[in-house]
Amino acid sequence: MLKQIEGSLGVAEAVALCRPGVVCAYPISPQTHIVENVGKFVKTGTLKDCDFLNVESEFSAMSVAIGSSAGGARTYTATASQGLLFMVEGIYSASGLGLPIVMTVASRAIGGPINIWNDHSDSLSQRDSGWLQLFCESNQDAVDTHIMAFKIAETVGLPVMVCMDGFVLSHAFERLDIPSQEVVDKFLKEYEPNEYLNTSEPISMGAMVGPEAFTEVRILQQRKMARALKVIEDVTKEYRELTGSKSGGLLDCYNCENADLKLIILGSSVGTAKDEIDRLKKEGINVGIISLKSFRPFPYAKLAEAIGDTKQVICLERAFSFGGRGIICPEVKRAMEGKNCDIKTVVAGLGGRAIYGTTINGIVKNALDGKFTEEFTFFDVDASVLNSYTQKTEGVSFPNGPICQSQIDNSVNM
Repeated sequence: MLKQIEGSLGVAEAVALCRPGVVCAYPISPQTHIVENVGKFVKTGTLKDCDFLNVESEFSAMSVAIGSSAGGARTYTATASQGLLFMVEGIYSASGLGLPIVMTVASRAIGGPINIWNDHSDSLSQRDSGWLQLFCESNQDAVDTHIMAFKIAETVGLPVMVCMDGFVLSHAFERLDIPSQEVVDKFLKEYEPNEYLNTSEPISMGAMVGPEAFTEVRILQQRKMARALKVIEDVTKEYRELTGSKSGGLLDCYNCENADLKLIILGSSVGTAKDEIDRLKKEGINVGIISLKSFRPFPYAKLAEAIGDTKQVICLERAFSFGGRGIICPEVKRAMEGKNCDIKTVVAGLGGRAIYGTTINGIVKNALDGKFTEEFTFFDVDASVLNSYTQKTEGVSFPNGPICQSQIDNSVNM
């Protein structure tokens, strides 16, 4: 059914259609509207047979999610930013125990300084936690991906983060096609846990594992991640055939045939980029976009196939590794190891700074003109903000325009 609704409400409706048995709720912007709406569905009886638990912290939310999933209930929660960090101990436990929890991360910058707006520093900080991480480029994508996430999690036996850009998607009103309960019931069967705590057949869950078996446990987790690549594709195919949706998958290519340059992007910036490269095409500039939907597991083979013989790739990243470089770029380089392809990171859109069509235009033209001479560059920088600090404290000035790593290094050594 087509509805003009907020993204958060669309996600809440999608979650309710999946008939979770337990929802753990703690508010933190920008995900609060999601769990608020799920709570309303439980209160009104729209979502039946669901325990909606208001807890005192994000750590408690993940702790309850672990307990309910271990007890055999289909479980959902949501968080963002500092809330995700508060959950971290439980996040690792959930994946290590193989619990198929689904959690929305309405991506938001991590402080300090405090910032409530969107970037990917929260979700990407948990890339090594053992959770699947699926990124959404639109609210329709978010609705569909949440429904698929429950099936993926329960098939693989690992938890799933569905990462949607905070405010940019969560608070945006769009026309969304919400599937019917009958369609979702046909796609997602009643939950039957593979392994859970049962008093009639007692087992230990989460017992200590020493050096004699810990490596093997981690190998089994890695094996599940490897299996998830095919499961994501299979579940996506099934969902698309049932609903006509174009959402999901490991990645999505746009205008990639014979492109001179390809941009690899996570999240909502994909839509802006698509509009801008359509305009660039009229200027005779052929740029492709690879929307990376699955960051964990990382689709190395599929990405290498999507990049193909393209000689130049820019990873547009909304987070980076302090003291290092990009986060996406090293993975792309692994996918293209041994191939003649120039792969660079351009960082933009941190802390909610808008990525406009002009931002995409500038990145593309700088790249094609050979102006990104280093692997790692910050784009769309306000040098006056930097200089208001560095000139006063160190007598150092940054120029206007992109700032690459060597300029940062040189400013330290002056």
